[in-house]
Amino acid sequence: MGIKRYELSEGQWARIAPLLPGKVSAPGRTAADNRLFVNGVLWVLRSGAHWPDLPERYGKWKTVHTRFSRWVRKGIWEKVFEDLIKDRYNKYLMLDTTLVRVHQQAANGKGGPSLRLWGVPEED
Repeated sequence: MGIKRYELSEGQWARIAPLLPGKVSAPGRTAADNRLFVNGVLWVLRSGAHWPDLPERYGKWKTVHTRFSRWVRKGIWEKVFEDLIKDRYNKYLMLDTTLVRVHQQAANGKGGPSLRLWGVPEED
């Protein structure tokens, strides 16, 4: 069976698997299938699709999204990314605009947007 679009290769999986919670050797609950879950998250992030459009092979979209959000809160994704950027030859590193913060002035900052209607005199 070949790799499906957006899924991790054996080498990529081997690189991040030890960094993830839910391993048999880790304390606490063992995850049902971390690789399937990570591939589902990658499918959503790389395809640009909405969570409800997640293919059924990855599980229920709400369950995957809830687990993704839990990992965000716990800093698990950040830990994985910190480890991956140590390898300067990592050709799989992906930056997505959801990670880029805009200065508040670029997003109309305090006071909200300032709109001026044509033909309406400015008020002081």
